[in-house]
Amino acid sequence: MIRVWLLPAALVLCGALAASSLFLGDTSLPSPVIPVLFLLLAYVESPLVFPRPTGAAEARRRSEADGRPVIYWRPTCTYCLRLRLRLGRTARRAYWVDIWRDPEGAAVVRAANGGNETVPTVVVAGRPHTNPDPAWVRARLTAHPGGDVRDAA
Repeated sequence: MIRVWLLPAALVLCGALAASSLFLGDTSLPSPVIPVLFLLLAYVESPLVFPRPTGAAEARRRSEADGRPVIYWRPTCTYCLRLRLRLGRTARRAYWVDIWRDPEGAAVVRAANGGNETVPTVVVAGRPHTNPDPAWVRARLTAHPGGDVRDAA
């Protein structure tokens, strides 16, 4: 759990150092925008960007009931972040499983990817898709917003 917050904490610390440097009058930094950028980077790299994680068993059970995709991810994964940001508000319709918090979720990802924990792995209708195009995932989420979004492919 602590490793999830190491990078965001380091970014906040760097932003604080940059802010204190600006406050103390060191003019080697171009503007006060830099500390704000560090804070934004810390937020983006934190688990706060992602919807609340669900356990793998619960996500699978819910997905079987309503057909929504299950997205296996881990913090600090740039591909997961890209998927999350590109999905926008539709990301809340999927079930998100943090493989660093859920060993069962990590096992599902390893089984789908030949023993590797390659994320994001999106499971639609029981079929895993490793690092799919965000537009493809969005189409699965918006096909039937209130109901079944099962994949025929």
